[in-house]
Amino acid sequence: MSQLVVMGNTSLKGEIRASGSKNSVLPILAATVMIEEPVVIKNVPELRDVQTMISILQQIGKTVSFENETVTIMPGDILVGNVPYELVRKMRASFNIIGPLAMICGWAKVGKPGGCNIGQRPVDFHLKGLEAFGFKITEEHGDVMAVIPQNFEQEIIYALPFPSVGATEQLMTTAALMEGSKVTIENAAREPEISDLQNFLNKCGAQVSGASTPTIKVTGVGKLNGAEYSVIPDRIEIGTYLLGAIATKGDIKVHGAIADHLIALLSILEEMGAGIEKSHEYLRAFWKGPLKPVRVSSEPYPGFPTDLQPIITAVLATVEGTSVLEENVFENRFGYVDELNRMGAQIKVSSSHANIRGVSKLSGAEVIAPDIRAGAALVIAGLAADGETIINNVTHLFRGYERFQEKLRTLGAKITLYPDEE
Repeated sequence: MSQLVVMGNTSLKGEIRASGSKNSVLPILAATVMIEEPVVIKNVPELRDVQTMISILQQIGKTVSFENETVTIMPGDILVGNVPYELVRKMRASFNIIGPLAMICGWAKVGKPGGCNIGQRPVDFHLKGLEAFGFKITEEHGDVMAVIPQNFEQEIIYALPFPSVGATEQLMTTAALMEGSKVTIENAAREPEISDLQNFLNKCGAQVSGASTPTIKVTGVGKLNGAEYSVIPDRIEIGTYLLGAIATKGDIKVHGAIADHLIALLSILEEMGAGIEKSHEYLRAFWKGPLKPVRVSSEPYPGFPTDLQPIITAVLATVEGTSVLEENVFENRFGYVDELNRMGAQIKVSSSHANIRGVSKLSGAEVIAPDIRAGAALVIAGLAADGETIINNVTHLFRGYERFQEKLRTLGAKITLYPDEE
């Protein structure tokens, strides 16, 4: 099991460039299943989740290459509608393939997905939406089978029970190729990644509108065209480094950041008393004095991102006074709290709330990373703590952060991966 060793009392300072968005590129790659012409996707981060999605595309018959942050998908005869569980189990976003694959093959069989253990994330919203589109859905032996109808209804309206990002992406992508149908998705997710997917689909000839609002409308077309497209920067990666600057009393510029994608985080940081500088070219976060405790509630976008909840907790752990963190998206997101408390934090969790009583300093310790964002939070905590922190089970990190150690070292961190560098 790999581990990161982090030396504490480090102030992160310097400049880095944002990577492309993991949460954008995965549904975009899934959508390429429906495109039978060459597609070029740029600004793609080199992550394990991206490699998994590429393996899925190759498994079903696509020819895919990945170099210099560019993925090229060449047309091929897709003969396989079955995606093996061995690939699907690695990440949840793999399930986004089922609708597009069924649209091309007439059917698709995909295993129920895996991913981080941060709470129940059933695919029911995906399946109920596809059923509303007319798909026949059956489940057996851990697999989901989707079969397209003979004809799609001319007008379909489906309201998501919750603004699920994955379900919104699945349904708008699938609907794009439902020729003759006008589909309305209500209570849709509003994340920037949804807009990015809409922009990609439209560049390929789809007719999708309404992304960034609760109502998305799709007029199905008969064919999607090849295109070249560059994905947006990763707002969660950017937020992680900005929070790292504040946690370590440092000063970081992240180039390529889009401030509008991080309004909730920037607002909270300013409320805490952190220094924030916004530019069209970068975002800067810097320490300018003692921070104030705050109340943070994670919510679907445009609210505070649940993926940044563990990282801001690591910051608040050393802010004098009591902060309150409310989690409204995933019920098991606090799985990292015991690890932070091993480092001297004073955090008590009750149901969906965490009360954080700030301590003067954390202490390095050996801890375990339960998921991607919790792993990042423990690294940030280790950089700010006294002494050495050993973080076990860090494989998660390489699913979500590109060149993580390299970027942190650029900012002055002393961090080593054992047994081998990734």
